Amino acid sequence: MNDTAVPWVEGLTIGGVLREVARRRQDADAQVFPQFQVRRSYRQFDDEVDSAARALLALGVGRGDHVGLWATNWPHWPVVQFATARIGAVLVTINPAYRAHELAYVLKQSDCQLLFLIDKFKRSDYFAMLHEAAPGLAAARRGELNLADFPRLRHIVSLAAGALPEMWGWDKFLGQGAGVPSEQLDACAAQLCPNDPINIQYTSGTTGFPKGAMLSHRNLLLNAFYVGACQQFSEQDRLCTPVPFYHCFGCVLGVLCAAVYGAALIVPHEYFLPEATLEAIEAERATALYGVPTMYIAMLDNPTRPERRLGSLRTGIMSGSPCPLEVMQRVLKEMGVADITIAYGETEASPVITQTRCDDPVELRVKTVGRPIPGIEVKIVDPASGEPLGPNQQGELCTRGHLVMLGYYNMPEQTARAIDAEGWLHTGDLATRLDNGCYRITGRIKDLVIRGGENIYPREIEECLYTHPAVQDVAVVGVPDTRYIEELAAWIRLKPGATATEDEIRRYCQAHLAHFKSPRYVRFVTEFPQTVTGKIQKFKIREVMIAELGLGAAAEREMA
Repeated sequence: MNDTAVPWVEGLTIGGVLREVARRRQDADAQVFPQFQVRRSYRQFDDEVDSAARALLALGVGRGDHVGLWATNWPHWPVVQFATARIGAVLVTINPAYRAHELAYVLKQSDCQLLFLIDKFKRSDYFAMLHEAAPGLAAARRGELNLADFPRLRHIVSLAAGALPEMWGWDKFLGQGAGVPSEQLDACAAQLCPNDPINIQYTSGTTGFPKGAMLSHRNLLLNAFYVGACQQFSEQDRLCTPVPFYHCFGCVLGVLCAAVYGAALIVPHEYFLPEATLEAIEAERATALYGVPTMYIAMLDNPTRPERRLGSLRTGIMSGSPCPLEVMQRVLKEMGVADITIAYGETEASPVITQTRCDDPVELRVKTVGRPIPGIEVKIVDPASGEPLGPNQQGELCTRGHLVMLGYYNMPEQTARAIDAEGWLHTGDLATRLDNGCYRITGRIKDLVIRGGENIYPREIEECLYTHPAVQDVAVVGVPDTRYIEELAAWIRLKPGATATEDEIRRYCQAHLAHFKSPRYVRFVTEFPQTVTGKIQKFKIREVMIAELGLGAAAEREMA
């Protein structure tokens, strides 16, 4: 990868990029959705995007207006993503796991003017939850919404075949654009600027209250370009992405990255299923695969995996949460993804900050998160003083450049805390820079546990326990304690057929770490509370442990 070359997407908008790729790759596969039996070429995709963009204009949606999308990985998702971008509307991605009160918060906080949604997913009834969030909908009529709690919301569009009276069905929605001439659409696109906000991505919620990060065309296109370059993408690649579209991993590193390179995007199912993903890789001859560690573990352990022909796989990304070394080594050996990369970042950084490269040694790819992507700066600072630190010193990772979000929507104080006066985004992640210029993530500042005056970083204990032969996955958190202020609790998922005892786990930690780093509480679990993208929600583990151990009083103590 030439780090100094100007990316071809520089200075363009997302809609402009698709127009150019569709011109060059007209009949090539753009997206394949096996579950929905949908296969569209780039020419077809571009035409569908135009139809949806004209329909949005017909309903009065334009540059800067906010459009919500509450859905799993349906074929409509990329169409809406590019249609909003083509007219300069801001896409608000809504977590499909949200319940009614969370939906209400996002709709109100983001000032949504139009909402796309599916009808149901598993046991979730999206229409019912929408009515719970907005009771006034029961008396509303399609196109004439007037809701006291959501004064900006004017239209609701169902992506499903069925629609309630207050909603547009997808086909009727598209029909509204029939009278909008292509010249009007082109004129609208010509007014857009690459630095315009184009997405509001809500933070995943691993630490509680979500905030809406505003990202621009340029933020997202440059991130997609460089992430693809780190994987040596070309138009010959076929990217299998089972990660959710609502998150940057899916809609930026997946949908947008494939489009930037004219590659094919393969979406096995509307949500992650290990067997469906393996089947799609084999049937579509995927060359790249995305996933969080828990997804790769599920695919490795799937009983059909040894029989699958996965020889087409070349590269991909493992990201979203810390990647256990053993899992990475199994992916290389058992799935044959020889050029897999590790990416690190966060929503506020569009999302990737550092990434390993295909030609990096395996040792580097399993023990670091790589080097910064081109065009940005990264530094490690002392969390207390803000002073820069040198190599091999642990501190907070900060970054500056084209990847930094525009800010949190309608949250100026939170924005000022995240981005300092010199433009540095403070990630809240603890890291070290090695002598070779690569970075290792060592924990979260908020995860720091102070036990009897000793600073303990849970990630160090987790990495130790990952080397235990019986441990499949682990999360370590701090819980209140009347004597030491905080104590350590470890939740452990064992490998299939493996056994271990609490005392055995403690003795293992004592043999490999300082005595005070051995967890007082050990729980064996079958699953962790997680976000849709597979990030473990440690604050929920802490809440469960506080309730289970009766530590409510200790948790409520005031501290100096």
